[in-house]
Amino acid sequence: MASAPAEKWWKNSIIYQIYPASFKDSNGDGIGDLNGILSELDYIASLGVDAIWICPMYDSPQYDMGYDISDYQKVYAPYGTVEDMQTLIDACHAKGLRIILDLVVNHTSHEHAWFKESRSSKTSAKRDWYIWRPAKYDANGKRCPPNNWRAIFGGSAWEWDETTEEYYLHLFCVEQPDLNWENPDVRKTVHKDVMEFWLNKGVDGFRVDTVNMYSKDPAYPDAPVLSPESETQVAFSLFCNGPRIHEYIREMNEVLEKYDAMTVGELAQTPTMEGVLRYVSAAKKELNMVFSFDVVDLGMGKDYKFLTGKRNWALPEMKTAIQRTQNILNGTDGWTTVFMENHDQARSVSRFGSDKTPEARDASAKMLAIFQCTLSGTQFVYQGQEIGMVNAPEEWGVEEYKDVDSTNYYHMVREMSNNDPDKLKEALQAMQHLARDHSRLPMQWSAEPNAGFSPPSAKPWMRAHDNHTEINVQAQNDNSSSVLSFWKKMLRLRKEYADLFVFGIFELLDEQNGEVFSYMKKSGGKSVLVALNFSDTPQKVEQVEGRGWELLISSVGEEASAGDANLQPWEGRIYEASF
Repeated sequence: MASAPAEKWWKNSIIYQIYPASFKDSNGDGIGDLNGILSELDYIASLGVDAIWICPMYDSPQYDMGYDISDYQKVYAPYGTVEDMQTLIDACHAKGLRIILDLVVNHTSHEHAWFKESRSSKTSAKRDWYIWRPAKYDANGKRCPPNNWRAIFGGSAWEWDETTEEYYLHLFCVEQPDLNWENPDVRKTVHKDVMEFWLNKGVDGFRVDTVNMYSKDPAYPDAPVLSPESETQVAFSLFCNGPRIHEYIREMNEVLEKYDAMTVGELAQTPTMEGVLRYVSAAKKELNMVFSFDVVDLGMGKDYKFLTGKRNWALPEMKTAIQRTQNILNGTDGWTTVFMENHDQARSVSRFGSDKTPEARDASAKMLAIFQCTLSGTQFVYQGQEIGMVNAPEEWGVEEYKDVDSTNYYHMVREMSNNDPDKLKEALQAMQHLARDHSRLPMQWSAEPNAGFSPPSAKPWMRAHDNHTEINVQAQNDNSSSVLSFWKKMLRLRKEYADLFVFGIFELLDEQNGEVFSYMKKSGGKSVLVALNFSDTPQKVEQVEGRGWELLISSVGEEASAGDANLQPWEGRIYEASF
């Protein structure tokens, strides 16, 4: 069974994720900043959360929105200073909030001093801090990369460097060279100059970026050819979960344990429970928990995530994905997470609910709140999720998309299709559904220009959503029927019923039902039934009839649901066992 609620603070915690550039602009330069976060700590605390996670605020040239770090001991100047960061850490603690940071150490920026030194010559003292390989040559003498690996944002994972005439590995952007974790000096420096630098300032833990990519297949072989028409191939099996990965993470944990710091790892491409448990088993002393991608990858293309149709998933697939992440707690010493949004995902209402009408949008936002608040594990809520923010409008053109993942894909389609307008329209439609940009639109604080994110006279780095006049914190704060009020209610209920909602065992019901997602949560002889309508038509709740269930909460209101055997469109309900 899962551990007792009092064992570790992070188990029964709700963590609020903040994307600094888009949260609150305090000085009118159009970019969110640390003082903006500081100014809204009362709001954050009012939600009932226990901690905040701040996406990378380190110094960076921002090719990948701060996930390309040029100095781990400095703050990106538009966000503030190290002193501002210390003020924020202390202010969080004064309010009873913990604070975790992003730990991005699979790669650095190409502008980091380490990489500048590494690429300066083949005899550089830091040459082996990154992954360098000589070119290959084909039968015609043409220079080729060391292997056929495809970078996660497209194109080759290798970049030719003229200075030393070798290739370096970059699993992400060209501007994000991978560190060589085989080198013990790299690992020691990461522990001391990155992790301990911030732990000594009082941070309470880390979300560990791309945590299973540090160890690659040491032979760097070609990936299997699944797309014969492409020069590059998907290679996750060769750079995820490599032979030394668990050794590296245990070493990191030895540092973290001294500070009682929590970790949550970003664990892509680890589909089996056995694989995940190797990272999160308490006995292994590696990570406290991980983000598995089972749910958020639903409907994405296999070759490129954007090569897919809109809502290209079925509810039974979601049920299977949820069951995989929930089962980690059943009879093991592992732990799991609950999330449906983050800075790398489109908005959950648009992906898994409905944003077609205001009524459907609000209903599905509340239903998804019930869903997320009743699943076991540590819960993560992304900024704007609590007010039901949705994807950018379909009318927006490609010029509104800023993320490298989106723009790289659009440019690739443009080149491969010779500017075919139909192909470009398809690409934009896919981006409108799945782009990371949607989660990065400015937080909607009020109906004022720029959504209250920036002063009206400023030009925000990303355009505020057109619907900010109706979806915003100010409008919802004092409205008892708003999405925000319902999220607060559910977060309180999650704490009240922690034995069931946070620590309970998940039991899936009616697996093949394509409209209703229903499950039970059980703990110590107590049970609740959760029924969620993932459709825009009324649906029957089969499990309630003839049983002793009492309605605990409904996303449309208990009075509206009383005595009605049918779930309304996008309604969620929780029933408490009275037997």
